[in-house]
Amino acid sequence: MSASYCRDPEGWGPTVSSRADLTLCFESTILLGLPAAIAIVTFLYRARTLLTHQTPHGLGKTWILYGSSQLFSLAACIALIVRAIVLSQQSEGYAPSSMLGTSLLIVAWLLVPVLNFLEVQYEVRASHYIFAYSALSMVAGVITTRTLDLLGQNQEDQFKCFIAFLAFNIAHFATEAWPRGRTTAQQKSQASRFEKANLFSLLTFHFLQHVVSLGYKRPLNFEDVDGLMPKTIRTEYTHAALSAHWEAHVKKRLARGQRPSLIKVVFLSHGARWARVMVLSIASACMTYVAPQLLNALLGFIESYQTITLADGTLFRDPKPVSLGIILAFGLFFSTLTVSFMTAQYFAATSILGLEIRTALIAMIYRKSLKLSTSAKQDSTAGEISNHMSVDAERWPQATMFIPMLISVPFQIGIAIWMLYQKLGWSVFVGLGSIGAMLPIHIVMGKYFGTAKAAKLAAMDGRLRLVNEVLAGIKIVKLYNWEESFKEKLRVARGKELKVLRQIGYVFSVMAILFSSTPLIVALVSFSCYATVGGPGFTPGEITPQIVFVSTSLFALLSAPISMLSQVLNMAISVWVATTRIQKFLLVEEIDESTVEREDLEDTEQDEKSPVVIEIKDGVFAWCKEQPEVETDKEKRKRVKAEEKKQAEAEKQALKAGKPAPPRPQSPEDIDRSPTLTGINLQVTKGSLTAIVGRVGQGKTSLLSALIGDMYKRQGSVRIRGQVTYAAQQAWILNATLKDNITFGQEFDQKKYDHVIYVSGLLPDIAMLPAGDQTEIGERGINLSGGQKQRVSLARAAYQDADVYLFDDPLSAVDAHVDQHLWENLIGPNGLLKDKTRVLVTHGIHHLEHVDQIVVVKDKRISENGRYEELMETKGAFFQLINEYSINSRREKKNHKVDKAESLDAITEVEKKDGAQSVDGESATTQGGQEEQEEENEKEIIAKAIATKAEEKLVAKEKMMEGNVSWGVYKSYLRAASYRNAVFALFLLVAAQACQIGTNIWLKHWTTIGSDGHENSPAKFLGVYAALVFTYMMLHMVVTFVVMVMAGIRASRLLHEQLLNSILHLPMAFFDTTPLGRIVNRFSTDIYSTDDTLPFAFMAVLMGLLSVLGSLIVIGSGTPIFLSLVPPLTAIFSMVQVYYIASSRSLKRIDSVSRSPIYQHFSETLTGVSTIRAMNVGPRFILDNAEKTNVSANAWFTFIMSNRWLQIRLEALGATIVLGAGLFAVLSRNSLNTSTVGLSITYALSITEELTWAIRSYSDLANQLVSVERIDEYVHKNPEAPSSLPADANLPEDWPQTGHIEFRNYSTRYRQGLELVVKDISFEVQPAEKVGIVGRTGAGKSSLTLALFRIVEAANSHWAQASHNGEEDASSAPGAVGKLAVTTDKTKTAQDQFIADEKNIAELERIDVEQVGGSIWIDGVDISTVGLSRLRKNLAIIPQDPTLFAGTVRENLDPFDELEDADLWEALERAHLKDQISALHGGLSFKVSQNGDNFSVGQRSLICLARALLRKTKVLILDEATAAVDVETDELIQRTIRKEFKDRTILTIAHRIKTVMDSDKILVLEKGRVEEFEPPQVLLQRPESHFYKLAEQAGEVKGASG
Repeated sequence: MSASYCRDPEGWGPTVSSRADLTLCFESTILLGLPAAIAIVTFLYRARTLLTHQTPHGLGKTWILYGSSQLFSLAACIALIVRAIVLSQQSEGYAPSSMLGTSLLIVAWLLVPVLNFLEVQYEVRASHYIFAYSALSMVAGVITTRTLDLLGQNQEDQFKCFIAFLAFNIAHFATEAWPRGRTTAQQKSQASRFEKANLFSLLTFHFLQHVVSLGYKRPLNFEDVDGLMPKTIRTEYTHAALSAHWEAHVKKRLARGQRPSLIKVVFLSHGARWARVMVLSIASACMTYVAPQLLNALLGFIESYQTITLADGTLFRDPKPVSLGIILAFGLFFSTLTVSFMTAQYFAATSILGLEIRTALIAMIYRKSLKLSTSAKQDSTAGEISNHMSVDAERWPQATMFIPMLISVPFQIGIAIWMLYQKLGWSVFVGLGSIGAMLPIHIVMGKYFGTAKAAKLAAMDGRLRLVNEVLAGIKIVKLYNWEESFKEKLRVARGKELKVLRQIGYVFSVMAILFSSTPLIVALVSFSCYATVGGPGFTPGEITPQIVFVSTSLFALLSAPISMLSQVLNMAISVWVATTRIQKFLLVEEIDESTVEREDLEDTEQDEKSPVVIEIKDGVFAWCKEQPEVETDKEKRKRVKAEEKKQAEAEKQALKAGKPAPPRPQSPEDIDRSPTLTGINLQVTKGSLTAIVGRVGQGKTSLLSALIGDMYKRQGSVRIRGQVTYAAQQAWILNATLKDNITFGQEFDQKKYDHVIYVSGLLPDIAMLPAGDQTEIGERGINLSGGQKQRVSLARAAYQDADVYLFDDPLSAVDAHVDQHLWENLIGPNGLLKDKTRVLVTHGIHHLEHVDQIVVVKDKRISENGRYEELMETKGAFFQLINEYSINSRREKKNHKVDKAESLDAITEVEKKDGAQSVDGESATTQGGQEEQEEENEKEIIAKAIATKAEEKLVAKEKMMEGNVSWGVYKSYLRAASYRNAVFALFLLVAAQACQIGTNIWLKHWTTIGSDGHENSPAKFLGVYAALVFTYMMLHMVVTFVVMVMAGIRASRLLHEQLLNSILHLPMAFFDTTPLGRIVNRFSTDIYSTDDTLPFAFMAVLMGLLSVLGSLIVIGSGTPIFLSLVPPLTAIFSMVQVYYIASSRSLKRIDSVSRSPIYQHFSETLTGVSTIRAMNVGPRFILDNAEKTNVSANAWFTFIMSNRWLQIRLEALGATIVLGAGLFAVLSRNSLNTSTVGLSITYALSITEELTWAIRSYSDLANQLVSVERIDEYVHKNPEAPSSLPADANLPEDWPQTGHIEFRNYSTRYRQGLELVVKDISFEVQPAEKVGIVGRTGAGKSSLTLALFRIVEAANSHWAQASHNGEEDASSAPGAVGKLAVTTDKTKTAQDQFIADEKNIAELERIDVEQVGGSIWIDGVDISTVGLSRLRKNLAIIPQDPTLFAGTVRENLDPFDELEDADLWEALERAHLKDQISALHGGLSFKVSQNGDNFSVGQRSLICLARALLRKTKVLILDEATAAVDVETDELIQRTIRKEFKDRTILTIAHRIKTVMDSDKILVLEKGRVEEFEPPQVLLQRPESHFYKLAEQAGEVKGASG
């Protein structure tokens, strides 16, 4: 068969003994024919795919390239046809093998132009299939041409035809490889750079070259990397695929009564992709073992040059051809290079797969968060859900490259064992028995590791929840001086996290020794067995260089998969835990969208004259489910066990802190599940105005929540016809421009927009904003007052042009005149929305007679319902309320004025403004009776003012550092980890590397001794070998412990403490201009890096560098001539590293920065989820999330692909080292012994991986240190003034003793360099004096509050400059505190450092405060010389925004645990809350949910009042303390304040004039200046006074007339 098929004396071969070559028969069949046959099948399949599954791009083709490609392929085909004809006409006949190869080539090359014709219509790049085949055909052609030439056929015609074919093939390949970036099709195409790259570019990652080159020249930005990733990673593609599979899977599993599995869905939905990466993984694993076989042959080649003495004493030498040695050296080079390319493609494919899964999971988490039910929202806090995005979903891109190794690693181990068996026989199985002995330890460790990982993430959830809450309420934390309390809470939470991390470190140290030492142990046991009884008949085996060094190289290859097992299992466990957590979240209860029946209003208008738009029949609503979730016995046992463990931990902490033990949590069966609203029947007709009134906590807001479907409907029906718009009680403002906040995604209509702006009273405000309506509004509306936020919320609602408007008490936050303007022009009977259906929740009673329907909510029911006149006639509770509190009702009717004096909810507008955006003018209002022409003139003037303004950004883009990660950052981390630990770890690593090299040198010594005929004592050699292995194991375990536990955890703890200290003491202006997501990113992603990644990165760098150094020493000692390659190779490696590292740093920073917007947008969404759902704008927010996720995915993709770019280039250089070592061994074949060559090439084979590992580890370390750099950035921001100052010691213990307050020429601004908000004011408040502060929006009322607490500092004062964090400060060196440079110890807070610096204290004393922004004195003490802690804890405030924190009621009242329970109950009783709190489970220990969501706004206000009652201070500030409570409760509270605070100085900020009528003095502010400061009786006697006008407008001046 072989002779007839080949017709060649050499036969099939495949190799020829006479020369180092393959046979012609083998080449024709395998090199030429087989690829052609595969190409034929592939081309046909590809053509079918293009025709059936893709759409032509219609962008045309580049005729020069297309024509050339078609011409050369046809020419090659013709050349092959001619060759076939020539072969068939040969006189002696043709060889069937040659004809078969040629025929297959003809068919394949005939299909090339056909496929190319289709490819140019569907793809904008060169066909991967044609490119690959052209390259393979060209290589095979070159090899065959050489063989034909060696066989003497170079004069034959068929040879000339083949040469012509090869020439056309080369030309065709060049055409296919030609760059197509400038072609019309690629320039017009919207495809990404990845999708435009040809096969060569993808294999070498050359498509990233422009990014790397640009990054070397200058720092990269987002625009430089835009549009690189393939579209398959985009959210819209990934989510559609994964969510469809998940929904089908959930439905199928639940129908069977089984629990769904998200991780199973992830694998099944990407089945084909997983199969591809699995094949790549196994193929690269197989190729890895080609090198040891070539090494075996090369050592055989070297051995052939050794002279041996035969039995008869003659010398014998049988050298093999030098060409064989050269071929083997190049074989090592190409096999190493092939493995590099395959590994790089494997990592690239798994990274893309991981990114696809990540983007899909983030999208699913985001969409789920929009559909959470009430119970689910309480169980899943914002911090926990953010953690699912920032931590859990992030596990997949990191884990996908390791998961396929669960299959490929055992496969690799199997190949290695088979090859080792060929060398060592059955002895290798004895060695492998040692792995079996360690397997149970692996299993136990792995199980514990998984549990610990889950515990770590759970602890991280708790910490981030607390961080989110503290940051959201940071202003309250500062006002109450609660920084230390929350710092301690966060330390406890962080302590739990570090405790688990320490346990993980212990386990990992043991796992590391097991995995890293396993190959050495296996080698030790195998060699021991082989050297003693491993030979034939259990005789000692022969120890030869070939056996030892080929086995050693195989053991080295075996070490990679075995040592990888540690990381593979770690990653597999991590991703399983993370996915299980996401799965649990995705399976929580969703809101029932059928709760509210939605209908189109148009469908009902034709049938009914005045259709009922809102209808509730027999409604029963609750905030919790009627029955607890059904649990299996297993789930119940698990829950009870977790609760008991948590309770035991809480009791332990309470005992440690000396606090009472917390009550045991209620079981689901014991929770009070009574409904919040019962027997609700309500009808609202089209175009009517309905008011909902009632006392605090009676269910007014709950009724609106029922209408938008946020509550559980237990009975009845709810029907709403038409589009709904909702304005929440606490206005929800987006971090966007004012204009975008109002238009809210609707198409812009200038005329409509102008009208809405006017009726919402925003015209003058816009005129005074720095960039008009293009001014960016900060997160949570921080640069708008409370009234402005509500007006923006109302403007947004009005602009939507909906059918039904639900207003939850929006008028409570505005002045009397603004209230009048909004009522007349927007909400009321004659307003813009007069034809719309409006439901208004209100505590005020002054508008009620103008509404169409009044709904009184009392005791969870609608107690009264009807028109104003009807309810007055029934003389029920509503009648009594009006009669008792509407003392000016007759005057109202006579004068037709709105009496705002009776409103309970004119909440003082918080001057939260960032100075750049503060409004220093009158609030938007158009007085009654103003002429239409005047209105138009005002609009024109303001429009011109707006037109002159430029857009201003309040929240700048997140700052990215540029250039190298400074050595200061390295030092920061090493200092945190301890220099002593670092030096100790380095010493241990050097010793461990020396032991590792020592094992191989000892083996070389052993084989040399044996080959020289000396006595070979196995016991001696094995004893030394075992000692080296054991020492290495111990050193590796100790160094892992030192790095992971001693150094790593210490660094993590200190960095977190530094960050926390810094954040809690930064000035308020920082939080006003920095999105919370940006700060949370530091506490989540960056801290996670310092916890989990950085210790590994430092260890990897040191191990990598020491391994390379050791390998170079060994290779150099064996083949000294090799050292000549070291300088140029070192220079090239350094150049590549420097070239790459610049881009890599920028890409890592871009990646880090790109994540913050996702979390920021997500946090914003969770805050306004009720509004989003009510207004049905979820799809738009989903698109916003997708866009931000795509930007982040693109940044991550570019960063990961840049690693692959580096890998290919470094490993190509590493392969050059292998080639050099091989060629030098061949050239020095006569002077080197086999043992030396074996040792050198064994290390050369490993140095490729080691070099790549070392440089990539260094790059990775630099990238991971970006996290430390970002933490360091916030640690070194300038803090607010110190908590304590030396002057504090001179103050009396009970300071302030009298409450005497004096403002002396005081001015302030919100940030340095901005306009003043309070301007040169001077006034004096006597002890125990009651002062009412009034003024219009932006007058500076709340700014005085902030000034008293030093939330803002006096303008141009020392502390104002020292705490400024402007652009110039951000770029200054670490340690610059304001203008005073200090040497900062990073283990201390910036405040502690300031106090410690005597020069700074001296500088402070030299400052004459009077020369700058004036001063504030309390009891004769300038408060700027008092520490902030001492100042703030001796002042009391009831703030406008009633903020509660997660924890107990006790902790919210007394976070420092300084008071007895009796004191707390007394305060609650005076605040009229005792009955409600005592009725709750646990009383004072009742758990307050996040943001106090389980209390109404009014109840939160009363808890804040109780806080003030507990503070026995002489100064109290009331910032509209009772705005959110009903009329009766307000009266009771006012009496309490007058009684309890009679001996205190009280400053009452109010919009409502009645609240301050009984004050001793009235302070009237106007545009930041004091206009009047006299007793109210005096001011009311002067009709020209500002106060008189305000009182007259409010109806408090007797005899006031219209």
